[in-house]
Amino acid sequence: MLLIAGLGNPGPEYEVTRHNIGFMLVDRLGERYGIECASEGGGSLWGSGRIAGSEVLLLKPQTYMNGSGVAVCSAAGELSIEAASIIVAYDDSDLPPGRLKLKKGGGSGGHKGVESIISCLGSGDFVRVRLGIGRPDSSAEGLSGYVLEPFTQDECKVVDDLLARAADSIELFIKEGIGPAMNSFNSVS
Repeated sequence: MLLIAGLGNPGPEYEVTRHNIGFMLVDRLGERYGIECASEGGGSLWGSGRIAGSEVLLLKPQTYMNGSGVAVCSAAGELSIEAASIIVAYDDSDLPPGRLKLKKGGGSGGHKGVESIISCLGSGDFVRVRLGIGRPDSSAEGLSGYVLEPFTQDECKVVDDLLARAADSIELFIKEGIGPAMNSFNSVS
């Protein structure tokens, strides 16, 4: 079984913010594969089903971004899922809007949600689906305010395309592994 966790913050005030693009990807996967994240437990909303013939658990931690590790570790522990069988999707302000990068293993890159997961798992050996949201135009706004703002109307088309490609990348990863998925999607913007 694979655990696919999309990171974000719970509550309607955060629903369409840049920081919640990980939740948006889990929702997109759920729509595409008929998996509803309607069950609650372990600090998450979750649903199980199949993607590309493999059993998956879709997870939306409800522990807020900085506590994502608690929810991911709870699900992984309950189902005996090792770090190598976890995919984590999250916003990345170091990538331009619409850019997608897959990677297996590594550090947190300064992302507090990923840092929390590494700390709780005791390992960084999971697949990351980094979803580019860019950075604010002005320094007055600050990154913390920027990630908690909703996508602009102009950004919505870019985000829709990004989520479609990210869902495709996860399907390819499940079918063929990280190398083919990275080769097919990391260089495409």
